[in-house]
Amino acid sequence: MTIAKSKPLDQPMTLEAYLDYNDGTDTRYELVDGVLVEMPTESPLNNTIALFLISTFLSLGIPYYCLATHHQIQVQSVKTTAREPDLILHTEASAAAILEDGKLLRLDQPAPQLVVEVVSSSDTDKTSRDRDYIEKRQEYAQRGIPEYWIIDPIAAEVWILSLAGETYQAQRFVGPDPLLSKHFKGLDLTADRLLKAGL
Repeated sequence: MTIAKSKPLDQPMTLEAYLDYNDGTDTRYELVDGVLVEMPTESPLNNTIALFLISTFLSLGIPYYCLATHHQIQVQSVKTTAREPDLILHTEASAAAILEDGKLLRLDQPAPQLVVEVVSSSDTDKTSRDRDYIEKRQEYAQRGIPEYWIIDPIAAEVWILSLAGETYQAQRFVGPDPLLSKHFKGLDLTADRLLKAGL
């Protein structure tokens, strides 16, 4: 994780400045406590996993307009924070809200049904791993997102976290374990199959 050169820490970047920010590169950033944070380059497998999940959810009858990549969600933190999950499964209400806004699902707008993070470099980058396993877990729970999936190809595990009150209850799946979701009963998928993106 790299902190981008932006405003000094005593002058955090505003949400609107972040949404308008363009450094002329293809670099992806999240806004964390008012500071631009450069996101690591996604591995091809991460993108393939996200696409495989999209096809899986489509086969369950989920409308295409409720599935999104590159959508951003504002979450609660000390200062302004906007996250960009690898995959979002919107509710009808959150899909309509972000399409109307055009840039971000804001705190006062409906939460999506599910967010998915595919962990990058969990074996070599503790900061990146902590971001997905700890920080985003807390932020997505506070945002009231019913389900959060952490897919970690390097650790060969899938975590499905279901919101119970204000915190998530986590279940770990490995190898041939069938994935169990409270919200997607028709899911016919094992941890292995997901981690290999169906290949």
